Amino acid sequence: MVEAQTWTTRRMSNPRLESTATADHQLLDIPATPTAEVRNGIYSVGSHLSPNLLTALIIASWFMSNIGVLLLNKYLLSFYGYRYPIFLTMLHMISCACYSYVAINFLEIVPRQHILSRKQFFKIFALSAIFCFSVVCGNTSLRYIPVSFNQAIGATTPFFTAIFAFLITCKKESAEVYCALLPVVFGIVLASNSEPLFNLFGFLVCVGSTAGRALKSVVQGILLTSEAEKLHSMNLLLYMAPMAAMILLPFTLYIEGNVARITLEKAKTDSFIVFLLVGNATVAYLVNLTNFLVTKHTSALTLQVLGNAKAALAAIVSVMIFKNPVTVMGMAGFAVTIMGVVLYSEAKKRSKVTTH
Repeated sequence: MVEAQTWTTRRMSNPRLESTATADHQLLDIPATPTAEVRNGIYSVGSHLSPNLLTALIIASWFMSNIGVLLLNKYLLSFYGYRYPIFLTMLHMISCACYSYVAINFLEIVPRQHILSRKQFFKIFALSAIFCFSVVCGNTSLRYIPVSFNQAIGATTPFFTAIFAFLITCKKESAEVYCALLPVVFGIVLASNSEPLFNLFGFLVCVGSTAGRALKSVVQGILLTSEAEKLHSMNLLLYMAPMAAMILLPFTLYIEGNVARITLEKAKTDSFIVFLLVGNATVAYLVNLTNFLVTKHTSALTLQVLGNAKAALAAIVSVMIFKNPVTVMGMAGFAVTIMGVVLYSEAKKRSKVTTH
């Protein structure tokens, strides 16, 4: 789906990272470095656990955080009546900035990297703008369409990635890869035509979110090309999150009004909203952290496979919780889309092997 960024450290460590594709709802791309040191005790919190048990716990945390942020967003925006997706996204960005600072500077999960030039700063700023667009559109879509339909549309990210890669970099894939994208598109058309709660605006902004994620992955691969400019995903999040919050601030003030005052006033009579917003923002960061940990303890390919499983599981859980109606044709369309994504991944792997 999106290209993971490699990273290097200033100390002569062993940054054996490979750029590869990952699948994730909203957030950043996690490079693979499954070293023995990481598996056996760099993280003291899991040092007393066996590697297999620790990996299982991390994967379970990944599923819970990814599905949790989707369900919390849906509940806040559609059922609780907190209709401020831009402000909610800004809270996510502030949360990611704060937690990333603690994780890198105090917990030392990864070595700190610095922005080395004004040119690199503006490149990261451009990525932040694309990132904002994608996440705001994704959160906005949850006001109008079910989580199950949102996940079906999100699964089409490889289709948009292939399009942007061709338009921007003129990169051509093999005929097998392009053929694998056909069921991806066919499945979403099938699901759209049979979605009982179909909303045109929600559908369009969700497509915009999916396209934004694909565009970010392609642009990221272009902008941060030199070894000096490449940042580890956790460091990239550290810099992108506050930039994204600054970009979103004028938009939320202009479009949504003084949401902070409205929220504070509501909190005086309903303290539950404080719990919801803080919990939602925290889980949004945990999505990024668990992405990183899953890839560290397994591989980026495993994360991609888990991403497909997550989409299906999130759809099932959302139907069980929110009771949104589904049709057999809609489920079939979702299944066809997921099958197309799997075929696309396999075709990409074979294409890389043939190339090398």
